[in-house]
Amino acid sequence: MAKKYIVDLTDEERERLESLVSKGRQSARKIKRANILLLADDGRQDADISKSLRTSIPTVERTRKRFVIGGFDWALNERHRPGAKAKLDMKGEAVLATLAQSEPPEGQKRWTLQLLTDRLVELGVVEAVSKETVRKRLKKMN
Repeated sequence: MAKKYIVDLTDEERERLESLVSKGRQSARKIKRANILLLADDGRQDADISKSLRTSIPTVERTRKRFVIGGFDWALNERHRPGAKAKLDMKGEAVLATLAQSEPPEGQKRWTLQLLTDRLVELGVVEAVSKETVRKRLKKMN
């Protein structure tokens, strides 16, 4: 079956890829994609490339496709992954900081992560939040 996405590098692109691979200062994924493009330009088959670079054939196919459709930079670089919205906004962090510095509940010597978490939910600052989120925010606030 003939390949739909044929990698044909210019001399400048090949030099950039070889430089990127030889320096090794980029992420492992970026270096692997650069190697895929270099081997594909040499006419190697996807199965051979995946075996020599210890990656999957779909990864090789996807990298070829990205290069042909989107160009050099699109094939090499990661896409932005926005992730989930933060559980505690600035207002929530302010409430957390105030709580952490206040007197602990009656019968307690100090605030624990669980007590802080429960109080934030109780006050309606957040619908739900984990102890780990509270810990990270407190650490960030120092």
